Amino acid sequence: MKSSEDVGQWSIGEVAERFGLATHVLRHWESVGLLHPAREGGSRRRYEKSDVYAVAMILRAKEAGFGLDDIREMFDTDDPVRRTAILGRHRDALARRIARAQASLALIDCALDCDHDDIASCPHFHAAIEAQIGALAPL
Repeated sequence: MKSSEDVGQWSIGEVAERFGLATHVLRHWESVGLLHPAREGGSRRRYEKSDVYAVAMILRAKEAGFGLDDIREMFDTDDPVRRTAILGRHRDALARRIARAQASLALIDCALDCDHDDIASCPHFHAAIEAQIGALAPL
């Protein structure tokens, strides 16, 4: 008897297990138009290699901070200009998040390096906070 691996098709449970996901996640991604598995006998989902690649791409995009709407938009378009615009928009948002995280890390490092018993009274810590406030939320 041939396994699903031999015929290049997998059940929803097999795909979910391969990626450490719950099956409802794959069903949700299908409901929002990200996945389009074939149906065996009209009901059971059968995932082919292209579907498994799509799951991997969705997971990578989510790790990079993309929302499902942006992922779907990138999957749905054949227009490289539109895809580049989506990527550029996301890159800009990611760069802002990274800058905020780096500022937070610098503030924590300043607090950890402080020689004062109470960092709230440390002039260097106050200066670091003022720098962060100025960089993140101009008043």
